[in-house]
This record gives sequence, structure tokens and C-alpha cells, in this order.
Amino acid sequence: MDTILGPLYYAVSWIIVQFHSFYSLVFDRDSGAAWGLSIVSLVVLIRVCLIPLFVKQIKSTRNMQALQPKMKAIQERYKSDKQRQSEEMMKLYKETGTNPLSSCLPILAQSPFFISLYQVLSHIAQNKTVGVIDQSLLASAQKAHIFGAPLAAKFMDSAAKIQSLGASLTDVRVVTIIMIVLMSASQFYTQRQLMTKNVDLTVKTPFMQQQKMLMYVFPVMFAVFGINFPVGVLVYWLTTNVWTMGQQMFVIRRNPTPGSKAFTERQERLRAKGKLVESPAEIEAKKAAEEARQNRQQPKRQTKAKRQAGTGAPTGGAQNRTRAGSASGGTAARSSKASAQDSEGTGETPGKGGSGSRSTKSGQRKGQQRPKHPSKK
Repeated sequence: MDTILGPLYYAVSWIIVQFHSFYSLVFDRDSGAAWGLSIVSLVVLIRVCLIPLFVKQIKSTRNMQALQPKMKAIQERYKSDKQRQSEEMMKLYKETGTNPLSSCLPILAQSPFFISLYQVLSHIAQNKTVGVIDQSLLASAQKAHIFGAPLAAKFMDSAAKIQSLGASLTDVRVVTIIMIVLMSASQFYTQRQLMTKNVDLTVKTPFMQQQKMLMYVFPVMFAVFGINFPVGVLVYWLTTNVWTMGQQMFVIRRNPTPGSKAFTERQERLRAKGKLVESPAEIEAKKAAEEARQNRQQPKRQTKAKRQAGTGAPTGGAQNRTRAGSASGGTAARSSKASAQDSEGTGETPGKGGSGSRSTKSGQRKGQQRPKHPSKK
């Protein structure tokens, strides 16, 4: 490891020493402020250099969110053919210009510097020179304490080792626990901010479930591994978490994902300032929707007795209609009967004339009749 990352040890130690020389003009050369601010400045320098990769990470994350429905369709279509599924996925990535590894580029690019800083601080704790840190700088770094905890001390170090660095076990453990809690909390808030504000909640995808799981997994990982980190590394990682949180807040506010909560809030801010000009069609559509919502009347709630009365017996209107129908039916029947009697008296069927018509009441033929047969007399 030392052979592979040897050049990075020199690079990291050289950057820290340069910042330490600058801060020594203001603070004591052996103080924790001079060495702690040197580590913070190292983080800021690295993260500024990683801004282009961060922009690629944002674009890749958004592209991955947009491609989730298509990816899910490919997985369902080629469920039994994993090779064809991989080919279609790579084809989709190529067509859309998406790189799945772009979301991990900042972490991957930062990892060698993190490991190098860890090794530099470990060498300081073991009283070994590393990189450009000579014996005089080594002695100065060992005297540096942050809130009573040496830069090279760990939570799991023994009391004898911590005493050799000029500190107490209680101070080291209190400082490391506080820093680990802050480190885990900042990581959780950063991930939660991404999930609640900068994700299109109208589309439910497996990517959202993965991000939600990472929101709880990462803080636990930091808490577990943090007890084995030197105080200087905890300063490094806490600083980079705070930088990531602030950087993400800026991006979410200025350039949120379309369809997310942050995007709606940004549209409202621009609309309030008069910087968002909507088309007349959108304005008319919103007005029509608002008017329809206001004019819409909800049906009055009825009691159980009224509902049963409405289903079991006819209401007042229905009863009136029934009575009116019965009255009209009776009038029609009486009219038919009267017309039938008139027809019987005149020998005509209603609507028809002629002597050969039958009476509606008796059914016998009226008018001229044939003589009976002689045999029937």
C-alpha cells in the first residue's frame, strides 16, 4: 500500500504543510487550530477540484431517475435472459449518454486522498516521518490537540497510548463520539434532503427504494467505522460531509429535478418575483380548474333513517307521481267505458263505423241479421 500510494502521501503531506505554514502566521505553530484548519483546507481544495465530477454526478443521477421506468420494462421483458437484459441495458445507456458509475465518481476520486490522509496521521501517531513531514513537523503535529484530543488519537486507542500523546482517554472519547454523531447526522440529512426535495415523487422506481435504504445505511456505516478513525480523519470526513450538504442545498435550490418538491417551490419563487412567464393557455387552464373546484358542490350527508326511507318507500315526489298516474289511469278507464257504452247504443265500435261491427261489451253483431236455419226452429 505504501509503495502504491507513496506519491499521494507526498502530495497530501505537502498540501497540509503548506496550509500549516500559512495558518502558523495567525495561530501557534503547534496548536490544533493551525493543523486542524490545514486539514479543513485540504478538504476544501479537493472538493473544489471535484466540482466538475459533482456536476456529472448530478446529471447522471437525474438520467438514472428518468430511465428507471424503461429499465424496469427491460427487466420484465427479458426476465429469463440475463445476457439479453444486460445488452439492452447497455444499449439504453449508450443511446441516452448515461454512465451509471458517474454517480460514484466524486467518492471514488476522493478515496485515495482519504486513505493517504489516514496513513499520514497513522505515521504521526507512530512517531514516523511521512512524505514531506520531517521530525520537527512531526513533533509539532503530535502536540496539536482539537478540544483536548490529539490529531492522531482514536476512540479505540488504549489509555497508555493516548497518554503518550499528552491527552486523557475521556477527552479523546468524548470528542470522537461527538464528531462521529455529527458526521452521521450530516450524512443522514444530506441523503434525506435528496429524497424528500429533489426526487420526482410521481414516479415510483426501484432507484428511490435504493436511495431510501442508503439514507439509513450510510450513517450506520460512518458510526461503525468512525471509532477506528483518527481525530484528524474525523475532521476531514466531517468537513467533506458539511461541504456536500451545502453544495447539494445550493444545487437543489437553483437547479432542482423537474417534478420534485424543490422544483415546485422554485417555480413559485420565480412566479412571485415575476420572472416566470406562463403561456395564456396554462393560465386559462388553471383558472378553469380553480372555477370548477369552487363550483363543485358536495352532496349533503343523509342520516341512516333517511337513506332507509329513500330505499324502502317512495319519497313524497314519487308518491305524488304515483297518485297522479293512478288518477290519470282511472280517468282513461272511465272514458274508455263511456265510449264503449255509446258505441253499444249506436251500434258502432269506437274508431270504426259500419253495421257489421261487434259491441265491445256484449261481443254480439248488431244491425241486420241472417235468418235462422229451418231445422233449428
